[in-house]
Amino acid sequence: MMLPRVGVLALQGDVREHLKALESLGVPVVAVKKPGELNEVDGLVIPGGESTVIDKLARMYGVAEVLKAKIAEGFPVYGSCAGMIMLANTIADPTKNLKGEPQQSFGGIDMVVRRNAFGRQVDSFEVDLTIKGLDTLPSQDPAHAAEPVRAAFIRAPWVESVGNSVEVLATVPAENTPRSADGVRMARIVAVRSGNLLATSFHPEVSGERRIHELFIQMIRGDA
Repeated sequence: MMLPRVGVLALQGDVREHLKALESLGVPVVAVKKPGELNEVDGLVIPGGESTVIDKLARMYGVAEVLKAKIAEGFPVYGSCAGMIMLANTIADPTKNLKGEPQQSFGGIDMVVRRNAFGRQVDSFEVDLTIKGLDTLPSQDPAHAAEPVRAAFIRAPWVESVGNSVEVLATVPAENTPRSADGVRMARIVAVRSGNLLATSFHPEVSGERRIHELFIQMIRGDA
């Protein structure tokens, strides 16, 4: 079977790391910067970075409208960290430009996401997480349960709520989340899937984890 060609949105963020992760899995990869290049790939990764900058540049270069239309048609997309924000239908705390206009997302996943929810850069952390859907990957030994994913959170968002069409793949335990205004800690959603769309709060490309990218490749192929 022909391998899918996977693009990485190369407007801003950790593009190189995602390209390297995908290349290590043997699939053809391409950095996507122009609207027409979206038609040359079978799926797209939106990297971590600054969601406000990705939003601004995507609209400036004409990528946003084309990508929104493709997402509505079922185009596979994986977003990590800022990419998760860009795939959310609703941003709980959008930034605003000088005209008072809130930042925009590409949308597609019926969820509410909060930006920088885990804190500032200094609050970055790593934790082992159990991720649904990894047990059936080609690289997985079916005789053993999938090992936890070492997840790196860097100024990461979390998902505050999801609609019925969204499957929760992973949550961070309450002890790893900051206290709310009333002093309460809650488990938070950090990985979701909705049809051909996949999103994580964390950066698998940073920790050397490859199974999230492998899962996305299987989704593109229709095998997951």
